[in-house]
Amino acid sequence: MGPSLEQFFDSLCAPPRSLLLVNRSQPEPLVRILERTFEGQPVNVSERDLPDADSDVVVLVEESESEADPRVIATSPLSSLEETILLVNSDLYKTGTAGFSDGSLPAVLTGLEEVPFVVRSYPESNKEKLLLIAMSRFIERRAYRQGAGRLRTSFQRLSRIEDERGTRKVYRTLDDSEVQTHVYGIPDWRPSTDSALIAHGGYTEAFRKSWFVVYTPSDSSDSNAESNEWVAGEAEAPHAALVGIETESERWRGFWTFRPSLVREIDAFIARNL
Repeated sequence: MGPSLEQFFDSLCAPPRSLLLVNRSQPEPLVRILERTFEGQPVNVSERDLPDADSDVVVLVEESESEADPRVIATSPLSSLEETILLVNSDLYKTGTAGFSDGSLPAVLTGLEEVPFVVRSYPESNKEKLLLIAMSRFIERRAYRQGAGRLRTSFQRLSRIEDERGTRKVYRTLDDSEVQTHVYGIPDWRPSTDSALIAHGGYTEAFRKSWFVVYTPSDSSDSNAESNEWVAGEAEAPHAALVGIETESERWRGFWTFRPSLVREIDAFIARNL
């Protein structure tokens, strides 16, 4: 077996994190959906009633052995999770119904960076893989908004770029931008001669079982980002990467990160090995 992106799971450094649903007024079935979305993941979901706090707010907290109280990483309205994860399915992204240029993700989701997830695809689960799909679009959108830099994305089969309407719209948009966009997968499709997409095809396991979306900004953005210390749970730096490995049929192990040094390592690994 050749080099694998799996090695980067050993680089993760996320302490335990939990999601708290504060002062819920929404129906209980919504809580069950939230719990099922993270069922079996290293993220605990619980409810809390707190005085002087808003209703229907989700709080991401980080637990530490050295601190008595957990640290608040991010907060988001429950409604924002409903719109992006809880009350939608993956078709929202595959068909292009979800907006690309103006969409976003709740801070409590981006704040789950470097948490290793194990997710199942339909029909075993309607929700689990949606976390990785939504984060993929988030990173693609970030690249588009930056308007420069390099994006590397794998599809297992390159034909998915054309076959999935939402994916086709996203990559046509990126194709018209100044972002240098590399796409990877089994070479059952190739970009048109007037496309700026750079296609990399292969049949090895790295092409067939990898799922990655990796954005590294241009040199000017890169140097600016390095002037600030990276803090886990803060997704403001331009660097972003999602890495997934298919461990068995329709089961994936994945994570995302905004740590500049780790994103650059992942980018360099892909450039060398795929």
